[in-house]
Amino acid sequence: MNDRIRSDFPILKKGITYFDNAATSLTPEQVLEAMLDYYHNYKANVHRGVHELSQKASEKYEEAHKKVAKFVGANPQEVVFTKNSSEAISLVALSMDWQKGDKIVTTSLDHHSNLVPWLRLKNKFGVEVAIVHPNKEGIIDPDDYKKHAEGAKLIVAPHVSNSLGTITDVTAIRRIARDHGSLFLVDGAQSVPHIPVDAKTIDCDFMAISGHKMLGPTGIGALIIRNSLIEKIHPAIVGGGSILSVKLDNYTLTRPPESWEAGTPNIAGAIGFGAAIDYLKNIGMQKIEDHERTLTKAALDAMENMKGVEVYGTKDVNKRVGVISFNVKGMNPHDVSSMFYELNKIAVRSGHHCAMPAMENIIKCPEGTVRASFYLYNTEEEIEKFEKTLKEISKIIL
Repeated sequence: MNDRIRSDFPILKKGITYFDNAATSLTPEQVLEAMLDYYHNYKANVHRGVHELSQKASEKYEEAHKKVAKFVGANPQEVVFTKNSSEAISLVALSMDWQKGDKIVTTSLDHHSNLVPWLRLKNKFGVEVAIVHPNKEGIIDPDDYKKHAEGAKLIVAPHVSNSLGTITDVTAIRRIARDHGSLFLVDGAQSVPHIPVDAKTIDCDFMAISGHKMLGPTGIGALIIRNSLIEKIHPAIVGGGSILSVKLDNYTLTRPPESWEAGTPNIAGAIGFGAAIDYLKNIGMQKIEDHERTLTKAALDAMENMKGVEVYGTKDVNKRVGVISFNVKGMNPHDVSSMFYELNKIAVRSGHHCAMPAMENIIKCPEGTVRASFYLYNTEEEIEKFEKTLKEISKIIL
């Protein structure tokens, strides 16, 4: 990507190489300006007033729904704004009716946010939770879902692993879910920011998205709910803004998605989310995917024969995004991460990456890994800087 794009991100002007994009992405000036415009010029609550400020805020808020919907191939009424993808997934868990004996199929590769809510249902209601395991490269075989799909009420899958970067064939898993009459949820937190995603093509019933991982502000995300389901499932949270009428003994919810967005929402965050989508669309998701694949291949090639460095996950760049987990033998991942920043101001992540089962059971790293993750503003020159720094660090232990 060119210097003009990098100039939109103030943090990069400080000489920092930011390789922690799987945790949260940087935010361009255009997103900040859109949010400040709301605070400076028309701050008011949405769907509450007839005055000009409220009307404009409501218009911009609804416009953000439309932008998210178009970006992922959904309808605006299917887009429920949440705090993040974690809240989106938990909202599904809390809103569906569960009984003892119901069955959910998930994986040991998933982020805690797509595992813990189902384990909670297991402990609370006696719901059965079946676990699908990927191979040692972090690739899930969709056929393994067939072993557990019989009788499943809900099947869930990570579109992209946040810990290993591997891409899951969610379309194949959806076919299995349909064959068994199961609902299907896709965690799109790590896929939607980096590759073209179309919810209609995937044909999922639920999809979770985090705005802060795709150039947006923190505190905003979305739950995509299939139109045929959004009025059949009773939202777990109700109150101001979600109500059409109230009596002392009953109430009626308003239309979706407002019925799922009780209380004053993160209006500025939603507007910023919409601006982030404008930014991504202006560049083009295919161009972003191609750029990240180039960076990922360069990094993997550089690390392949580096003594003392172990890389996890598939080496096939067509089966992964720009997330690379690795360790330097004999060194704690937190120490390695600290050294990257101390030596060359390279920001990488370390630890379990909210995926302890993946760390412990798949790649056998109970202390976790170092994770470098790339985005549209990263460059091949930064990959070279990363390679040089990693060589310096690995020499310390050898």
